[in-house]
Amino acid sequence: QVQPVESGGGSVQAGGSLRLSCVASGYRGSNDCMGWFRQAPGKEREGVAGISTRGSISYVDSVKGRFIISQDNTKNTVYLQMNSLKPEDTAMYYCAAYVGRLRGAGYCYPSSPNYWGQGTQVTVSS
Repeated sequence: QVQPVESGGGSVQAGGSLRLSCVASGYRGSNDCMGWFRQAPGKEREGVAGISTRGSISYVDSVKGRFIISQDNTKNTVYLQMNSLKPEDTAMYYCAAYVGRLRGAGYCYPSSPNYWGQGTQVTVSS
């Protein structure tokens, strides 16, 4: 199993930036994707971005051009650089491991997490 631990959340004003980090330990098995999900109060959990062990990257439309997902395999770490933050980005952000699949949206499009961490809060004010 995979045990992700997120960090880097905080409070920023609209237009600001944050970088989230996720350190993932344990055996990933068939979970060849790592990604970010988020959930705001009163809303359903939604995917944000995903990256495969082979480097394939997928983003949901709402963050394209603003967020960048990356990984450092030597540190077992996945990052989410968030730029041009908007109040609607306010949420608890979770890192998760999951199984990728061929789809039009992308191999690691974040839709079905298997293992996730405790989350890190991101608050954007304006």
